[in-house]
Amino acid sequence: MTTTRTAAIIGVGPGLGMSMARRFGQEGFRVAVVSRSGTRHGAYLADLAAHGVEATAHTADVTDADRLTAVLEEIVSTGDVEFAYYGPGPTSQQIVPITDMDVPTAQSAFEWVWPAVHVASAVLPGMSKRGTGGLIFAGGLSSVRPMPMLGQLALAAAALRNYALTLNAALADRGVYAGTLTIGGLVERGDIHAMVTAAPEKYGAADGHTLDPDRLADAAWHMYRTRDRAEQVFDVLGQ
Repeated sequence: MTTTRTAAIIGVGPGLGMSMARRFGQEGFRVAVVSRSGTRHGAYLADLAAHGVEATAHTADVTDADRLTAVLEEIVSTGDVEFAYYGPGPTSQQIVPITDMDVPTAQSAFEWVWPAVHVASAVLPGMSKRGTGGLIFAGGLSSVRPMPMLGQLALAAAALRNYALTLNAALADRGVYAGTLTIGGLVERGDIHAMVTAAPEKYGAADGHTLDPDRLADAAWHMYRTRDRAEQVFDVLGQ
């Protein structure tokens, strides 16, 4: 009996999350998309169906551990999770200059990191048992380049990157892959891109600082398939 391969796409939005869902769906995966709100799920499922992708939608705020656990258990129960993508943006919080940051502020940024570990702990046992599968995490450029304007978020970005790279090293002899997309730029079609382009007088022009989410998703598929690198950096922000 053939078991359906599932790609769990955690933190889906109209930009990169949906590009990931389409890309892996077109490679034969059944897709389970997870986002904070179910408001857009109807449109997401219709889009995926139009691309010939079998999909389900699930609602969970990744910082709600109980709800995230329930959703991950539901996804795992319906098929082998052969791929998991973790790509929600950091939780909305006021950025504090890194020179003014206190310990509680620094700790708050890691609310974005712990759910990544939660996702991995839910899918890795099955992957390790089968000797196949992979995870990809989406992080920010502040993990590899000092960006003081991001304050406490830079700490969390660096931690997520280190987690992905170290996880990949630990899994190398188990047939399971882990990697990270390090993103420096505005992802087109995403919510932040829409916000910036709607108010250029406030945020500045986006021209020359955008990334095509389909290109990022193609890179993720190539990384997962070839396993020739654990990280790919996309930087259109310049020095």
